[in-house]
Amino acid sequence: MQAVEIATESGPVSASVHGAGRSWLLLGHGAGGSRKTPFLMRYAEALAASGRCAVLFNFPYTEKRRKLPDKPAVLEATVAAVAAEARRRGAQRVTLGGKSMGGRIASQAVAQGVPCDALVFLGYPLHPPGRTDTLRDAHLPKITAPMLFLQGTRDAFARWDLVEALALRLPGRMSLVRFDDADHSFAVPKRTGLSAADVEARLVAETVGFLAARGM
Repeated sequence: MQAVEIATESGPVSASVHGAGRSWLLLGHGAGGSRKTPFLMRYAEALAASGRCAVLFNFPYTEKRRKLPDKPAVLEATVAAVAAEARRRGAQRVTLGGKSMGGRIASQAVAQGVPCDALVFLGYPLHPPGRTDTLRDAHLPKITAPMLFLQGTRDAFARWDLVEALALRLPGRMSLVRFDDADHSFAVPKRTGLSAADVEARLVAETVGFLAARGM
């Protein structure tokens, strides 16, 4: 893992580069997390072990140790800056995405013109908890790149029937993978017999399979 600094319109942000390869995955963190979130670090290391390069980066508010996320325009500009830096460093194929908010912001940036070859969402936050009338999907039809949605059926930020309905509206572009009984953090009840390591291994396998099928 290599720690680097990336210049953005709002000042430099720190990032960690895991592994190497022609295919790069640039992953933003959730609203309450950072690039050092253990779950993301394990995911990035596993992707690096598959022969790809995974980059975890902070948003400006995280870098400045603030709790309230930056405005969408600032977050989206950060994604654009990280993507541009990846290409400058030799990335040939670029996948954008991340955990929760990080993935959503990546999709908004792509819908506004930031180029990428694919998107990967680790728990896309389709709506705020309990507010299913406030969907965050209006921009998704503008995206032509293939999208991988890794979603738990107990995710308070994405009611399962609404996620399935979204998949029907994005035929050919949205690959939906169901994680039974998983919540927004991909935690599952003990009754499933699955450990956190089991679930994380499947997240990685699904991601690698999705990318490999597209030459990434």
